[in-house]
Amino acid sequence: MKTQLLIVVLIFYSLIAFGQQPKPSAPLIYGESVNLETAKKIAAAGEAFAIKNQWTVVIAIVDTGGNTVLLQRMDNTQIGSVDVALGKARTANNFKRPTKAFEDAIAGGAAGARVLSIDGVYAIEGGEPIISNGKIIGGIGVSGMSSTQDEEVVKAGLSALNK
Repeated sequence: MKTQLLIVVLIFYSLIAFGQQPKPSAPLIYGESVNLETAKKIAAAGEAFAIKNQWTVVIAIVDTGGNTVLLQRMDNTQIGSVDVALGKARTANNFKRPTKAFEDAIAGGAAGARVLSIDGVYAIEGGEPIISNGKIIGGIGVSGMSSTQDEEVVKAGLSALNK
């Protein structure tokens, strides 16, 4: 144990000595919650993309506490997609990562199976944290089509943040 610690310290100081300070990745932090105006803007962009592709989806947007800010179900979208979209939005917000990260972990084998024991995780693509100015302000989830298509709607919606 002491040997491992010594090695880590030596590597750290050798990096500093050569001007290559390690750059730890800063964890995402929560900012002020997404407001209704921004949620409407995101949902409108996602809906426009879905309409263009003749897809029917539910778009859910939650704040940093995982509370619903906006829920929009396009006509003829399956009813079950309401809960799934909300679940994806909450998962992305609450765990600070895209829901696809959980899907990939499960697909990765035995170690990823632990994800299945985490309460409230929707391990399927189509949910993303909403990030503004480097901070999470909520989450978006989409359901109704294939998970890959749902993710395309998410990305289209999030593109409205940069406009």
